Amino acid sequence: MNNTPAPAELIDSRYAFWRLVIALLAMLMGSSSMFVVAVVLPEVQAEFGVSRSDASLPYTLMMIGFGVGGVYMGKIADRFGVTISLLIGSAGILIGFTWAGLSTSIMGFALAHGLFLGLLGTSSTFAPLVADTSLWWNKRRGIAVAVCASGNYVAGAVWPYLAQWGVTTIGWRETYLWMGVVCGVGMGILALFLRRRPPLNVPSTSAASNVFSSTRPFGLSMGQAQTLLIIAGLACCVAMSMPQVHIVAYCVDLGYGAARGAEMLSLMLACGVVSRLISGVICDRIGGIRTLLLGSSLQGIALLMFLPFDGLVSLYLIAATFGLFQGGIVPSYAIIIREHFPAAETGKRVGSVIMATMLGMALGGWMSGKIFDITGSYKVAMINGLIWNALNLSIAVWLFWRLRRQTISLSGKSFG
Repeated sequence: MNNTPAPAELIDSRYAFWRLVIALLAMLMGSSSMFVVAVVLPEVQAEFGVSRSDASLPYTLMMIGFGVGGVYMGKIADRFGVTISLLIGSAGILIGFTWAGLSTSIMGFALAHGLFLGLLGTSSTFAPLVADTSLWWNKRRGIAVAVCASGNYVAGAVWPYLAQWGVTTIGWRETYLWMGVVCGVGMGILALFLRRRPPLNVPSTSAASNVFSSTRPFGLSMGQAQTLLIIAGLACCVAMSMPQVHIVAYCVDLGYGAARGAEMLSLMLACGVVSRLISGVICDRIGGIRTLLLGSSLQGIALLMFLPFDGLVSLYLIAATFGLFQGGIVPSYAIIIREHFPAAETGKRVGSVIMATMLGMALGGWMSGKIFDITGSYKVAMINGLIWNALNLSIAVWLFWRLRRQTISLSGKSFG
């Protein structure tokens, strides 16, 4: 493995473009389990005879594993390169899907998701690939990171439909076994094309990076700024998880069937791809923190729309709107870190925030199932999501206020 950093001339180059394409495909393979488990949730609940919250446990453990593993995979990528983390992940995905497909209890099914598909599998893709991509781009960093991160939502647009077809034709167990082979082996092959190490110590051209020193992000200590981003990431994804995890089960409860729910999930995440790309363009113009503020505001509006409407056509429209409104939130954290923290620490710091977002998805997915078990309805779960979204929005507003105040202060000193 070549540990020598690439020359700075490769920043924003043709090589960086092709590397981005490969990263996108690797993200597509590595993120598959996040969305397939939502599709098989009704089947798994019926086969194992468990409650809705217990049937949500595999997703919860997978998101916890995803989050915790992302920190360590980020450190591995910082030290040894993203190829090593992806090779570990490919093995985890192959083993995880196989174990889950052969499991005989909900606990075995859940552990396969938590340990292999989450801790070793999916965690090897998002944080390491997003962090790596941010180091290969400067002028177009926002859109490059958005393209890479959109692989997560491309997976959400593609795999639920294919998984639902597999469940209908060959059963959920066989579907899992085939996905293990396709995604595990495919990601391992793609990893071999990303062996080159990224350039480091390249100055950023973003306006935000010129306002704050990498040692005092937002005028705070690095620990304080990192903690606020972690809390924000947790909160936004507790809110985000309710529609993403439970839309299929919600449609089953309303009498529309699992197939309609899988279509809504695919539509939601396909629109999320569009959202992430648009947010990337916006981020290049206004910076990461403003993009986070915009995305958090729009996600709150989309969540609010679930409360009064539950008709079939309405749910399709709301699913599309939700995807369009919230897709740019998580990638904005990577841009914020790249703009305000040292480049050499990008992997572990992005991994820490992504860990918080995944813990948020895990907590929110479980909480929504538990609230449903208690109340018999998802309405209260949606209100719970709105409260968590308000916490994320308040942090974004405060960081934006500090950014703006510091900018005005520096401008006044320059004028004087």
